[in-house]
Amino acid sequence: MGIELLTAVLLGCILVAFALGAQVGLALGGIAMAVGYLTWGDGIFNLVPSTIESTFFSFILLAIPLYIYMGQLLTKSGIGDAMFNASQMMIGKVRGSLAISVIGVCSMIGAMVGIIGAGIMTSGSIALKPMLERGYDRRMALGVIMAGGALGILIPPSIPMIMFAAATQNSVGRMFLGAMVPALVTVICLIAYVVISCKLNPAKAPLNTADEENLQLPVPQKIKIARDGILSMLLIVLVLGSIITGIATPTESGALGVVGAVILAIIFKRFKVDMFRFAGLQTGILVSVAMWIILGASVFSNFHLLMGVQSMVADFTNSLDLPPIMIIIMFQLIMLLLGFIIDEFIIVLMCAPLFTPIAVSLGYDPIWFGVLMIINILIAVQTPPYGFALFYLKGIAPSDVGMGEIYRSVTPFILVNLFVLILCMIFPDIVLWLPHAVMD
Repeated sequence: MGIELLTAVLLGCILVAFALGAQVGLALGGIAMAVGYLTWGDGIFNLVPSTIESTFFSFILLAIPLYIYMGQLLTKSGIGDAMFNASQMMIGKVRGSLAISVIGVCSMIGAMVGIIGAGIMTSGSIALKPMLERGYDRRMALGVIMAGGALGILIPPSIPMIMFAAATQNSVGRMFLGAMVPALVTVICLIAYVVISCKLNPAKAPLNTADEENLQLPVPQKIKIARDGILSMLLIVLVLGSIITGIATPTESGALGVVGAVILAIIFKRFKVDMFRFAGLQTGILVSVAMWIILGASVFSNFHLLMGVQSMVADFTNSLDLPPIMIIIMFQLIMLLLGFIIDEFIIVLMCAPLFTPIAVSLGYDPIWFGVLMIINILIAVQTPPYGFALFYLKGIAPSDVGMGEIYRSVTPFILVNLFVLILCMIFPDIVLWLPHAVMD
């Protein structure tokens, strides 16, 4: 069977499995093993232990459960609320200030959790109710939660970035640094949209007494709120700084983050044994799901690579005789379409080892391409009608909110992210300046 026909068979089987509601990791791994046995014979079974060894015994991937655990401890202990209150107090009485706080804080919470689904669900549980109670337009409230919670995968420490680095043998520290300026640009653009939108239509974000009460708090209470927020932010800075400066590996910094989260919970007098146990249970559930997906997607990707798909894609792109940037745009469109049917983990594991070597052969920096991939995934999983993140948002929305209203709420924020993606493609230094300045 030729690689072209094999690829068509694999993709067809995947679409059928997903349509039938099969578990993603088992479907990918099972399809690869079944098709591999029919085309390759008994030798396909050697792929499983080698994939397990290269995947589950990777020192970089050991960071994933640690970062997820850190995020669960921070959110379950209520430290996310501390960040939210501090941000709101700093911004003050500005029309749309609550939405601005949501974008900033939810992006940080999303970064703590490290994955889109958990980021949106956690952010929504904290921020949606206060916004609706203060009379914010529902589309504005839902849109900023989606924008902030999903942005967590672009703000280090990001689980998909760690997976990209592991799959392509690139530096996690460089990936984190490369994403920081695009993340900052995205946050600024999102806030600018909120400010302009609320100025043009004040009904989207009414001013009320709750904002004034927040500003008229006693000085000791303001100091306590500021302390809690600053200490929470310092933990994230500590985790990232230990990686960037080379003091700790990504895995060691994850362990440092877990210890720091426990210490903060104790300092804030929010540490409870039940909270600690529940955070561990939730982490175990998330990690087990993630590991099955990683294993299934890795088996699928490794089998496809061994059968020669990378050469097929390279030959195909060469035969098109397109400028290199058009090849990169084609890869972006493919990943955007994939985001309609699969989540961020699988897109990284399937596309990173396939597209990155081709991008490098065309003369592009792998860190630049990796950050483009993360921004693309950020857009893809939010794009109607089938983006994965849309259904997470539906899960936290009021019962009378339909999918049509959710589609309309996220559209302007998706366009902002698309603008940032195009900006990073046109000006690669937005991504590459900081890694070169710090690590070269």
